[in-house]
Amino acid sequence: MTQTDRLSTDAPTRRGRLLRTLSFKRISAIYVFVILFVVFSIWVPQTFLRIETWTALLDSQAVTVIVAIGLVIALSAGAFDLAIGAEVGFGSIMLAWLLVRAGVPDFLALILAVGIGAMVGLVNGLLIVKVRIDSFIATLAMSSILLALIAWVSSSQQILGLPQTLVSISLAQVFGITVPVLVMLIVAIIVWYVLEKTPVGRRIYATGGNIEAARLAGVNVSAVVVGSLVVCGAISALGGSIVSSRLGTGDPSIGPAYLLPAFSAAFLGSTQFKGGRFNVWGTVVAVYVLATGVQGLQLAGAPIWIPDLFNGVALLIAVGLAKFQGRSGRTSAIRKIMRMDRRRTIKEIK
Repeated sequence: MTQTDRLSTDAPTRRGRLLRTLSFKRISAIYVFVILFVVFSIWVPQTFLRIETWTALLDSQAVTVIVAIGLVIALSAGAFDLAIGAEVGFGSIMLAWLLVRAGVPDFLALILAVGIGAMVGLVNGLLIVKVRIDSFIATLAMSSILLALIAWVSSSQQILGLPQTLVSISLAQVFGITVPVLVMLIVAIIVWYVLEKTPVGRRIYATGGNIEAARLAGVNVSAVVVGSLVVCGAISALGGSIVSSRLGTGDPSIGPAYLLPAFSAAFLGSTQFKGGRFNVWGTVVAVYVLATGVQGLQLAGAPIWIPDLFNGVALLIAVGLAKFQGRSGRTSAIRKIMRMDRRRTIKEIK
């Protein structure tokens, strides 16, 4: 085959690949964002198009993105962490308690709060894999327990007087980007790399795609589920700690508000880029698309209950889309694990 023939053959292939990449099914959230942007630019241009609106939106959703990314890890392993909102609240109140009531230094208090979140995830994981309680029931029960602990630790009152240095750091900017946004980007890059570029990520996707097939392929599925929930708990507590540092107080009521947005973003994100597979960048895009819709409606004078309605409808649509797209993305990880296991077996025979 001549070079000319090869180029003529490759051209349709490249066009087809480009069309698949830009298809509505693959990047629907991008098209929805464009529609929302046009609608609200015409409807409320005086406020919606201001740069301050967009910088505030980027900053205000950083914690939601962090929490949703933590949830992506658990969902990718096949575990539904319904305690994630309470984990955010528990991390938030524990940081405040450690700083104000226990007098622990700033950085050590942050490490301990994140560690406590990881311990909560560990308990969730053990309840699921050792006690054999369904993840829905185990994490729902844990959510209730954590809410009780939050009320007990805080006496159902805000914990005031967090160190001003911590508040100043959380409000600081680097090249115009706030610290919470930078933390969000760091968490997103690390989790994306682990899930997409490492054997650990392939095993997580394999476990979530088909736990029995993954077990037969040699994956320690119990360790994967427990580890995923541990990391999810730690990331959620980190998000809660950021909230406390931003507010300068430990608020016992903040956690539940993150549950629905996190699930909406994770499921909507699973329909983006990866065709039905939970992924980091799809989740990041989903958070900001949903936030753009809510922000636009609020600027237009919509009632205060609009965010709950918007996120609820978005969750229903996202789950429906994810179901229609199937599990092809997640099952590909199983095939990779099985191929690796087959090659290892052949080498041992030789």
